[in-house]
Amino acid sequence: MASRRLRPGEIVNIRSALTAPFRLSSIDLLAALAIAFLAFGLVVGPVLAQDESPAAEPTIAAEASPEPEATAAAELNPEPEATAAAELTPEPASDNDPAASIIPEATEEAEVDPCEPRPTQDPDASPDPNPTEAPPENLCPAQPTSNPLDLLAWLFTPIFKSIFIGLAFIYSITGDIGISIILLTIVIRTLLIPVFRAQIVSQRRMQMLQPELRAIQNKYKGDRQKISEEQMKLYKDRGVNPASGCLPAVLQLFLLLPMYQVFMRGLNAPDISAMLGVKIPFTDIEFTAVEVTCYNPTDPYAPCIDPNIPWLAWLPRIDGGGLQIPGYPGGLPSNEPEIFLMVFGGLGLGLSLLALFSAFFQLIQSRMMMNRNIAPGDTTAATTNRMMLLLPLFSIVYGAILPAGLFIYWITTSVFSVVQQFLINGFGGLFPLFGWTPGIAKDFTAPFPVTMPEPKAPEPGKNGDETKSTKKRSAKESAAGTIRPARRRSRRRGRRR
Repeated sequence: MASRRLRPGEIVNIRSALTAPFRLSSIDLLAALAIAFLAFGLVVGPVLAQDESPAAEPTIAAEASPEPEATAAAELNPEPEATAAAELTPEPASDNDPAASIIPEATEEAEVDPCEPRPTQDPDASPDPNPTEAPPENLCPAQPTSNPLDLLAWLFTPIFKSIFIGLAFIYSITGDIGISIILLTIVIRTLLIPVFRAQIVSQRRMQMLQPELRAIQNKYKGDRQKISEEQMKLYKDRGVNPASGCLPAVLQLFLLLPMYQVFMRGLNAPDISAMLGVKIPFTDIEFTAVEVTCYNPTDPYAPCIDPNIPWLAWLPRIDGGGLQIPGYPGGLPSNEPEIFLMVFGGLGLGLSLLALFSAFFQLIQSRMMMNRNIAPGDTTAATTNRMMLLLPLFSIVYGAILPAGLFIYWITTSVFSVVQQFLINGFGGLFPLFGWTPGIAKDFTAPFPVTMPEPKAPEPGKNGDETKSTKKRSAKESAAGTIRPARRRSRRRGRRR
């Protein structure tokens, strides 16, 4: 078949094609977000809020025994040195002596910077036969360096710091880290209500436009350029933006990564004072945002914030000793994964009850967002619905990897989303469920239903035409304009014969 050259009218409008709804908004967007989540988790995770100090190791050289020569010399002449030291020791100063107030300041120990690098082991020293485990690292802000990963972690530090200060403030009031996570999540979702409402409204209006979009596809079948142009014209006339639903997904991604570091690093650090300070930009003003009293300050290995959740101690778990109920007598640690049963111990995969609860609520949220009015043969919409049901199951895979506090956050935000969607869309596409629909869901109307805006009127003077006057004329003027004026009879008469 001979090839022919495309005419200018047949060249596909690339910009319109990229924004077409069934080209790049369903599967591609979900896959891109999943890949971005994994990439950010692997790249940014280890360095977010990174402490620049190296891991603490015991200094063996300081613990080594004194030299034999020095010990022998000290045993031979103990008296002269002691006498000289006694002669050089000054007498206590009197209360009236002005120099007495200076002595305590000179002997006072300097304040230790929690972010100062810790001493490392001397490479020439002999190894310690009984090494001790180094205490956890203190929580310090990441610093920008020539390393791109450090720079990226430094960019994420303000988000991390804001979330951590909010969590520490609520913890200082409640004293329970589990309740603090729930309250912090509710505060964040309350602030983001307008953003997520725009997403829900946009998705609902896209579902309401499906009949008109299918009519356009059937009318201009085979002409992709014309279909794209008509679809974009329909979106513009109805005031619908297909890309408005992407912003909440991006916001959740940028919140999920710092939240992960809050639970993994913030709830393990014995000293968190460096992350609680706030400095106003372009000024020298610096203050502590919140004061937190560590629950076990004498133990250098204990975190400052108590990570245990006592009201989740009932969660069972199965280990080498069999089924244990309660599985966490001291409280569920929010900074560690909650594992009910280890399935593949070598791969680190297990079954988490919190992950199951999280997947359940995400599944309800996904079904409420589904479009139940799919035209026969619409494979794109059917594939999108299947992907929406499949994505919540990934939470089960991450159950043995992510900390329990992160799943408490995700369960709370999923429940909040379900309530928000119920107020706007009602039950949505949740029913029928296995062919069953409850009576309350048959004729249910949402408290704040979504309405489709009326088509916009065409702008006058478009395409270079002269703008016509839109001033409304009176009935008398309209009638006068339609009556033909009477012809005047000529006064000149013809000649009589």
